[in-house]
Amino acid sequence: MKEVKAIIQPAKLGRVRDAFRLFRGFPGMSVTKVDCCGPDGTSENPKTIRQQLADSSTKVRIEIVCADEQVGRIVEVLLECNRTGQPNDGMVWVTSVDQSIKLCDGTSGWGTACD
Repeated sequence: MKEVKAIIQPAKLGRVRDAFRLFRGFPGMSVTKVDCCGPDGTSENPKTIRQQLADSSTKVRIEIVCADEQVGRIVEVLLECNRTGQPNDGMVWVTSVDQSIKLCDGTSGWGTACD
């Protein structure tokens, strides 16, 4: 199993949801509003750490736990829906998931479902 995470512009969330509705077997996602701050690589006068931390912007964080074979398509959808070529488009990353357990019945592993 893998977890695909993404930080995206809030205005792009609707497009992402629409694309995943067309994805057969899509496992679902969690969506959270987050405040992001980072280095200002576009300015001639670099900001101090204090200025960077105070200068945050609201973004959306998406988290998707999925089967290994779904990762490529999920990442592809996220890139297609969010890449503009501009700074601050966001980021996508993938991590391994050692175990998942359904709270409803305690079953473990990918593909288990509770009725």
